[in-house]
Amino acid sequence: MAGAAAEGSSITIAGYKTCPFYVKALRVANKMKWSGAYSEVIDLGKEDRDTFKAWLGSDEAKAIEGGASHTSSPFVYSGTTFIGGCDDTLALYSSQLLQEAKAMVAANKVVVISKSWCPYCTATILLLQDQNIADIKVFEVDHWADVLEDEKLYLGTKDHTTGLSSWTNEHRVPQIFVDGAYIGEYDDVVDESDKDAGKKLQTKVQEQLVSLGLVNGAPEGEFDYDLFVVGGGSGGCAAVLEASKIEGLKLAVADYVQPAWGARGTTWGVGGTCVNVGCIPKKLMHISSTLGEVNATDSASFGWNSSATPEHSWEAMTGNIQGYIKDSLNQGLIDAFEANSIDYHNAYATLADKHTITLTDKDGNVTTKTAKYILLAAGGRPSMGNIPGTERCVSSDDLFWLPENPGKTLVIGAAYIALECGGFLTGIGCDVTVMVRSILLRGFDRECVGKIGDYMEAHGTSFKHKCTPTSFVDGKDKKVGCHFKHNGVEGYEEYDTVLMAIGRTGEADKLGLANAGLWYSKRNGKVEASCERTNVPNIFCIGDLVANRLELTPVAKVAGKKIIARLFKGDKMAAMDYSKIATTVFTPLEYGMVGLSQDQAEEKYGKDGVQILSKSGTPLEWTLTPSRKSNEVNKAFFKVLIDNGNSKIVGFHYLGPNAGEILQGMAVAIKAGATKEHLEDTIGIHPTTAETMTMLGGEAIKGIKCET
Repeated sequence: MAGAAAEGSSITIAGYKTCPFYVKALRVANKMKWSGAYSEVIDLGKEDRDTFKAWLGSDEAKAIEGGASHTSSPFVYSGTTFIGGCDDTLALYSSQLLQEAKAMVAANKVVVISKSWCPYCTATILLLQDQNIADIKVFEVDHWADVLEDEKLYLGTKDHTTGLSSWTNEHRVPQIFVDGAYIGEYDDVVDESDKDAGKKLQTKVQEQLVSLGLVNGAPEGEFDYDLFVVGGGSGGCAAVLEASKIEGLKLAVADYVQPAWGARGTTWGVGGTCVNVGCIPKKLMHISSTLGEVNATDSASFGWNSSATPEHSWEAMTGNIQGYIKDSLNQGLIDAFEANSIDYHNAYATLADKHTITLTDKDGNVTTKTAKYILLAAGGRPSMGNIPGTERCVSSDDLFWLPENPGKTLVIGAAYIALECGGFLTGIGCDVTVMVRSILLRGFDRECVGKIGDYMEAHGTSFKHKCTPTSFVDGKDKKVGCHFKHNGVEGYEEYDTVLMAIGRTGEADKLGLANAGLWYSKRNGKVEASCERTNVPNIFCIGDLVANRLELTPVAKVAGKKIIARLFKGDKMAAMDYSKIATTVFTPLEYGMVGLSQDQAEEKYGKDGVQILSKSGTPLEWTLTPSRKSNEVNKAFFKVLIDNGNSKIVGFHYLGPNAGEILQGMAVAIKAGATKEHLEDTIGIHPTTAETMTMLGGEAIKGIKCET
């Protein structure tokens, strides 16, 4: 029944709200609206099936042409024309996606439809990039899709009747298009016949690319540098120091910190976000908070008596942390540059063209340098948002360098930066409220996230859920007054400090990238850089500046080293593997994870295709403390997700002390293909919290209280 959408028209979804097909059709209708196929989505969702059935008999429903025989939920139409039910709506969306794909192919000489985690996609892209082809359009279906079903609607199914497969007769990735035509999938494009020589493009593909004039040689001419790195953060420094191991290369890095947008205007030294206003000071302040909690809560149970109540000194903590950062980390990098003959420019770098960098120092003096290859590693900065009065607030760029204790603090946001900062501020004695618009830690395992929220509340952090700020003003009794809506009700409260932690924006729009012809998003400040290379063959990009990649320091560092191997060590297949990357959120109850969340695993494998093993237990260091024993939130928690098809561990989650230390080893195991049997056959280290992971399959024995 589905037909083409009429531009500017509305689409109406009628059904009952508990019907999963109505929910699915409504989601897809909104996707079509966002893409411009429809101007409006009209939701006629009814509270129950009977109310919907009654609506089907109404004059409104009867007026829809072609819908008289349709009696199930949903009932979808546009104007007075019936579209159909759920399947018809999905088919309409799939046909729209096909037209969008065809338009993309027509607009670009080389297109690769891929998935970010697919090794065949990565190999194909690397081989095409090795030809120095400009403007290779890589469309990553998994990052475009909101849910797995969207990927299927885009790519189509095995019967090749829907989506992209109805055009290419292929529902897998990669799918490669050259000069407006589909040329095949991996086996059609990549030649693996010579195991010694390694992978290369099929001869017919190579010849076609040459005939179209798409293949280019390496950059030629005289340049000031072989490699110029824009940004002296973790990834940029790792890359340029790795390159310095290769004799004869002329190397440079530029790093200049513009003041933070908040009231403080904070700046710092070389090393990027992680070293100065991220991972390092955050973890040290988390440790400070944890030490304070152990002293106040646990130490007496272990026999320690203190004659005086310990008091926390913000000035002493920040002074020591800042001293460590400046003397050991900032200066250490400067010394490393000098020792390895790397030119360091303390100047703001922008691109004048694809080989020329303009440098502006603190006094406004401008110089230019040229480079054969350029690596963009300028990262991102905290988003300011568009709430009136935000200039009265601070961001994480300021927090770690505040000269005085933040005092009564409002944290706006619900992602890891918000919860980590809110957690350690509570731990050092601040009165902290976290304002949450929707949910905590979106994208992480919901069961684990719930336990984090419960723990933080039990340990003193307040939360305002379903709450958004509307404006910030000068306070009467405190520095900043916050007007907000909480469950639809207007409110007002004053704070010493308001921390905005609502996300981060890449620096791409500030770097003159358009002068070099780079593809990037003005909306989020991110660069398109599949396999770390941009659409300009001699310009690469890593870290938080890259679209749809994990914003983690180790990711940027490894990606930077891979680029050096690719450019200067002859390894044309060197690229970052973004699958199975572990991370830890340093909330008061630490959370480490690698792989899929439960929701993601069940979506991918089906609820019957996933085995869930989980267990709670009290860490030994918490067993003697009465206040911990009396509250169930004070538990460590393990969750392991198993693919029933092959017994492989596809997700591992841990809540408790030393989460990062536990997860690092588990990340290696999962990367190597660890299974449920491997876990069960491993002998635990006793007595540790970590040994619990080797005993998840057992059942409690009646009458025994020992959790191991």
